[in-house]
Amino acid sequence: MSDTIDNTLVVPAFRQITVPLSDGTQLTARLWLPEGADPVPLVLEWIPYRQSDNTAVGDSMIHGYFAAHGIAAMRIDLRGSGNSGGFLRDEYLLQEQDDAVEVIAWIAGQSWSNGNVGMIGISWGGFAALQIAARRPPALKAIITCCSTDDRYTDDVHFMGGALLTDGLQWGSGLFTQLGRPLDPAYVGESWRRQWLARLEAMEPPLAHWLAHMERDDYWRHGSVNENYQDIQCAVYAVGGWTDGYSDAILRLMEHLAVPRKGLIGPWTHIYPNWGTPGPAIDFLGECLRFWRHWLLGEQTGIMDEPMLHLWQGEQLRPDPSSLTLGGHWITAPQWPATSARHDFYLGDGVLIDASVAVAEPLLIDTPAHCGAMGGEWCPLDGGGNAPEFQGDQRADDGLSVCFDTPVLNSPLILCGKADLTVDIAFETPSAMLILRLNEVDAHGRSARVTFGIHRLTRPDVPAGQTFPVELSLKGVAYRFSAGCRIRLALSTAYWPMVWAEPGQGPVRIAPATGRFRLPLRTENLPDKPDAFGLPRSAPALDHQVMAPEVTTRRVSWDAGSNIHRLTMDARRQKTRIGELSFDSEGHEVYEIGATAQTARWQAERLQRYQRPGWHIELRSESRLAWQDGGLVLHSSYSAWENDREVFQRQWEHRFPG
Repeated sequence: MSDTIDNTLVVPAFRQITVPLSDGTQLTARLWLPEGADPVPLVLEWIPYRQSDNTAVGDSMIHGYFAAHGIAAMRIDLRGSGNSGGFLRDEYLLQEQDDAVEVIAWIAGQSWSNGNVGMIGISWGGFAALQIAARRPPALKAIITCCSTDDRYTDDVHFMGGALLTDGLQWGSGLFTQLGRPLDPAYVGESWRRQWLARLEAMEPPLAHWLAHMERDDYWRHGSVNENYQDIQCAVYAVGGWTDGYSDAILRLMEHLAVPRKGLIGPWTHIYPNWGTPGPAIDFLGECLRFWRHWLLGEQTGIMDEPMLHLWQGEQLRPDPSSLTLGGHWITAPQWPATSARHDFYLGDGVLIDASVAVAEPLLIDTPAHCGAMGGEWCPLDGGGNAPEFQGDQRADDGLSVCFDTPVLNSPLILCGKADLTVDIAFETPSAMLILRLNEVDAHGRSARVTFGIHRLTRPDVPAGQTFPVELSLKGVAYRFSAGCRIRLALSTAYWPMVWAEPGQGPVRIAPATGRFRLPLRTENLPDKPDAFGLPRSAPALDHQVMAPEVTTRRVSWDAGSNIHRLTMDARRQKTRIGELSFDSEGHEVYEIGATAQTARWQAERLQRYQRPGWHIELRSESRLAWQDGGLVLHSSYSAWENDREVFQRQWEHRFPG
């Protein structure tokens, strides 16, 4: 965490409280109340990640900062998480939303409250803010949603463009382990063990829910606010980064919401912008305060008079799995879409050209199953830490793909928006995969992925092998391609292991003569704003000790004898101590694939520990996924240990048709 801590702040001590629900369930929370007698608004963060330990340090720096500036703050654990009662069974359930509506009403009714509530959150908390805003609780006046999505199926960690993402497998195994975390006797008392064992008995692997819904259905429509943007009637500030998996949702929210709204997309990955990486971190908490003071206190801070969008215009992207760098500066946009200007390229014989030419023969795209080893994670560092999860140099994957290059650019070309490819295609199988990557190739041949798109294609009402037109988009971006570089469009039918391989998908034929690659261009109505934000600030962190640093590895190998390509990831997360309690975790994951999609396999082992004198908890989970008899088979196991004694063990097997 690289922000500047403001040690001059007078930060009120938090209170550990419980919030009662109408069914008798008690939710635990930390509450920061500003000094003074006047009623104040409150900002709520709504996530299941244990406010009493796992997120306590970061919470103190953010919510303590709000409270030091006159805005009360609360970090609450959802039903069934942390020290809260009840059971947490899955993401974003209706019960979770009902609970939040109750809690917001409870907050508004407290003697210290002025009746106005805001919500802030990143990832789960950002999703929740959008979903709860759509429920329209009267006291909720504004939300700040970070690294979230309006569409739980097409554009989330589970699926992108209809394709199953392995980031969702990672998240599923991580959430699985978290579901069995114990209540802490230091907060709950003697009932902790009874409640913990009941929590363990109620668990099911979340992946089993998700893999049972491979197509967009009511399961995914629930919680997808793009089903009806008009449900949201409070002010929205949507925040994220181009390196994160969720940047496109911000652009859609700016386009489709009808409420006062703002958007901010920096160079960052899955992290609050005051700790943002890569690129410069900013005074995000100061920006939040301006937003809260406007909407929760009625002050004229000027924030809503500024342009709708602040965007980081990237340049000189340098791929590196451990330390990706992205130069650039801030620009602003008054609205979204920001521009209608386009530059059209056409597909020639391995080239992108300015005028269409007739190409006689269709072009076959039939990518080896292991293409994608340099792709990195769909959402790098979404679990925190410093693992080598960014993209690498794309040359190896480009060599396995069908590529089209521009000539060397004589002058810079600046994108702002979503590129798309229209082309006629054909394939024989019921579905096919097509991955598009837009790369910048420098004078040394280094290939950096600027943006990409993933599309699982079907051919409804089109006979096998018959040509039909498609329009395939890539994720939005603002980026300056430098003079002396080339622009590359790379097409492949595989991108392993980011995209799970699906048997029965064959090659795709494209008709290059029909292809048009459209790049959205930045125009003069998008001015530079180099001084848009100040340096990051926060409150001092809760007293804690780092007992052991994080150690992570990511290894790619090829066994020539078996033709197995393997990615192995190991992580030992930072060990932290707060008071007498220490906690840490470990993870081990293996992805394997041979010559065909049927050989795709994934295995994850996870360990979490909580320990204080006389109390030692270990949680162990294992998840394995593979194709078998034409369908997916998920094996899951879980064990829990108290003071070196196993108190719970269970195994599951789930089968899903192909």
